[in-house]
Amino acid sequence: MKFNHFVLGLLFMLIMPAVMNSQTIKGVVTDDNGQALPFSNVIDKSTSSGVTTDANGKFEIKVKALPATLIAKYVGYQNKSIEVANESTVVTFALAPNNSLDEVVVTGNRAKTRTVLSSAVPIDKLYAEDLKSSGQVTFDKMLAYKIPSFNSSTQAVSDATAHFDPADLRGLGPSRTLVLVNGKRKNQSALVYINDTPGKGEVGTDMKSIPFSAIERVEVLRDGASSQYGSDAIAGVVNIILKKQTNFTEVSLTSGITSKGDGFNFGADLNSGFKIAEKGFVNFNLSYLDQNKTNRAGKPGRDGLFGVEANDPMWGDYLKNNPDLGMNIGQPDTKMGALVVNAEYPISDKTTLYAFGDINIRKGTSFALNRTPYWASDPFNLLHDAGTTYTGYQPTFNTDIFDNLGSIGLRTSILGFSSDFSLTTGSNKVDYTVGSTWNPILGADSPTEFNVGGYTFSQLVGNADFSRSFDKVTFGFGTELRKETYEGRAGQEESYLGEGSISFPGLRPSNAFKKSRNNVGVYTTLDYDVTDAFLIGGSLRYENYSDFGNNFSWKVNSRYKLNNDITVRASFSTGFRAPSLHQIYLSNIQTIVTTDGVANEVTFNNQDPAIVALGVPKLHAEKSQNISTGITFRAGSNFTASLDFYHIRVNDRVLFTGKIEKDGDDTTTNPIEEILNANNVSSMKFFINAVSTTTKGVDIVLNYKNLQIGDGKLGLSLASNIADIKINGDIATPAILKENGYVIFDRKEQSRILSARPNTKVLLGANYDFKKATFILNNTYFGEVTWQHATDPGKDQTFSGKILTDFGVAYKITNTISANVMVNNLFNVYPDVIDTKGDVVTDLGGRFKYPWEVNQFGFNGTTFTAGLNFKF
Repeated sequence: MKFNHFVLGLLFMLIMPAVMNSQTIKGVVTDDNGQALPFSNVIDKSTSSGVTTDANGKFEIKVKALPATLIAKYVGYQNKSIEVANESTVVTFALAPNNSLDEVVVTGNRAKTRTVLSSAVPIDKLYAEDLKSSGQVTFDKMLAYKIPSFNSSTQAVSDATAHFDPADLRGLGPSRTLVLVNGKRKNQSALVYINDTPGKGEVGTDMKSIPFSAIERVEVLRDGASSQYGSDAIAGVVNIILKKQTNFTEVSLTSGITSKGDGFNFGADLNSGFKIAEKGFVNFNLSYLDQNKTNRAGKPGRDGLFGVEANDPMWGDYLKNNPDLGMNIGQPDTKMGALVVNAEYPISDKTTLYAFGDINIRKGTSFALNRTPYWASDPFNLLHDAGTTYTGYQPTFNTDIFDNLGSIGLRTSILGFSSDFSLTTGSNKVDYTVGSTWNPILGADSPTEFNVGGYTFSQLVGNADFSRSFDKVTFGFGTELRKETYEGRAGQEESYLGEGSISFPGLRPSNAFKKSRNNVGVYTTLDYDVTDAFLIGGSLRYENYSDFGNNFSWKVNSRYKLNNDITVRASFSTGFRAPSLHQIYLSNIQTIVTTDGVANEVTFNNQDPAIVALGVPKLHAEKSQNISTGITFRAGSNFTASLDFYHIRVNDRVLFTGKIEKDGDDTTTNPIEEILNANNVSSMKFFINAVSTTTKGVDIVLNYKNLQIGDGKLGLSLASNIADIKINGDIATPAILKENGYVIFDRKEQSRILSARPNTKVLLGANYDFKKATFILNNTYFGEVTWQHATDPGKDQTFSGKILTDFGVAYKITNTISANVMVNNLFNVYPDVIDTKGDVVTDLGGRFKYPWEVNQFGFNGTTFTAGLNFKF
């Protein structure tokens, strides 16, 4: 008993000093309008221990001794420190929104993080709330309405392209923007955009595969970065940073519909997390989206493509009852489910294990050209019931998309170097099914739905990165090993027999393949802070590809602070883009519309003997030179501005040729016609390095925040991108084709490079915070685009620039429940209507009312969206 008393007394003596010395501090965390910030973090600087505020933003924290320095943190707001000297003091943290030019960024700085202001190259930083305020449904469209130089718009009647929507930066095509997730290379999609849309012939990243609710922030580097990150970074880098929060569970519900009553969508997102050990975490995100189709087909009441007039004695009644010719032209039906996980576990004080990944599953249905009864028959009653009036059929194009990404890595310290070892794998798989169609060669035994094949692209990437600072010098180096695999799968036999299933013949066994290549890259970076104001830096990278050879790229950059408010910066870099496996090995047969009707067209891969015989060279890497110079300015803590000029030259761009068909002279057969006859097709296409371009432009970003208006605060922003794109010299046409009078990249194809996207885009936004409400007003100016006729400049059409206005209100019902409503395209603005100028193929006989081969912002019109958000 005495011994027990002794032990208790000893424990009491040991514990009591700690208890007596600990102090409890109470407080609250709010925004600068006094609204509570629930579930924010408050940390004791001396011990790094912390607490989470409750639903009202209140907290209690124990510290060992006073005075103590507390730090409050909340995503999207500036951290704030307060020194507390008295336990009786109730601490109030009023956090201000982040100043975009003072925020720390990691993209473009392999070795040392810097702020947007101190970076030597232009970088945009957007948080999830910024993306959400656009009112758009998918991540790619959110970026398009927040970053002036980023473009993405819905495509229609374009097979699988309608389910991916080509996205690009600075008008340089989807292939030249590198996408990272948590700084690791994201796999490209399995799709090549081979239809007549912006980005034709390009391969991009599936920007719909990461739900925005899993994203903490996005950093967009608007500068060439091949020497830092490798291939594809000619236009810049989009780095998606996943959420890390473990303080709360957030559930968001959204729904919307167009003013036409179609395009209904419903989305649900859940984000939550939990801590592992003291500094580890797991964050996970579940998302679901169901988006219905829209239809904005033209209603000509006649069919110019087939010469059927409204008063036709046989088909007049059909045209009267079907003025839109039975078409469905708009966004597709889409269903999406996604799971994203982001985690870290501290093994020791110096070593952290991390992992992240996502799985995205999408199913979509889009539509091909409607087969009117005077165009296509149904003699075996496969697509209509016997005894009923036959009104034609519209084939569907269905996609099953599976995208996944997984990365595991270890951050540690080796010999004083910060080290990061990682292994990343990812793939994108798409399978195609066409429905509501048939294969005439099979007659009455033909199916009406066909598996027409599909594609898969996958990669395995290993990285080892090292960096260390030596006083004013920061040195980094590393290596990347990558294996890429591209596979094409044949469709079911019935889909390709004869001329194949109508609208999309299946991929034949001769089109099937599985090809791989390996890549080894090594790089080094060096930053030298000559003074606090003057920075110079650079990077070198060597790459070796197993299929086409080597590349060496480099970059130099500098930044100089004229004073605390004005900074000038500049960079020069070389870059490259390796031809994708898709562009090397893709081959298929497509159904296309011609002046003579509908016919089949073959795509030959770059290594096909027929193409080699025509003198088409093996694909090689594109090379680029990128010059950028700019200035940033800050006036006080509320106004910031940046102005950046750029000049990008890309040599030997890989392009997808235009339609190459017979020359119209039936008395002779040239080498091209021999190939067409041998394959029983009317035309062909192929990939070739054949064009060089120069892009000049300027980016302007202005921000003013915390302008006191009445009892609220107003924030204003203006961002714009103005660019000009030119083709340098002649198109590199192989001698045999040139000798026989063929143009492989005509005026129409050239316009997809020059003017398919707006060369001017301006975003003017205003946010007004008033008590529990936030009012959002966005105006986006999409500049003009020009469609060029293949041969006749007199039939060109320029579609004028338009302003789209979005208005929304977000209201905080309680500290944990909020609601929002948004009207996108408030004034129901549409692109100019197509003027065919006598060429019926331009709008396919009136089927298309609005442009699709060049595209500004789609053509859905006004959309209403509402949402609820819960935190608990």
